[in-house]
Amino acid sequence: QVQLVESGGGLVQAGGSLRLSCAASGSIFSINAMGWYRQAPGKQRELVAAISRGGSTNYAESVKGRFTISRDNAKNTVYLQMNSLKPEDTAAYYCNAGGYSGSSYYPGGYWGQGTQVNVSS
Repeated sequence: QVQLVESGGGLVQAGGSLRLSCAASGSIFSINAMGWYRQAPGKQRELVAAISRGGSTNYAESVKGRFTISRDNAKNTVYLQMNSLKPEDTAAYYCNAGGYSGSSYYPGGYWGQGTQVNVSS
């Protein structure tokens, strides 16, 4: 079992920044890769960014150049630094423990409870 707890969401004006954190506990040795997803009202959940155990990263086109995913293996924590936020970034953000198939991230069965990000115009 893996437990994931997100934090760091909130309300920010367009152009501002937020840093999300995802702390993992439990059977963390089983975690190969981590990803951040988001889901806006009425929309499907989408992958925002992912990072492999070795540090390779993937980003959605919509966030490239603005968001940065990183991990601190000593703290079992993954971060999502979000800069130049836009109103369309408003969503619930979820942390996931998954893996990679080639260069593509796939979600695993462990999800955090989500943290809300609201970006005002």
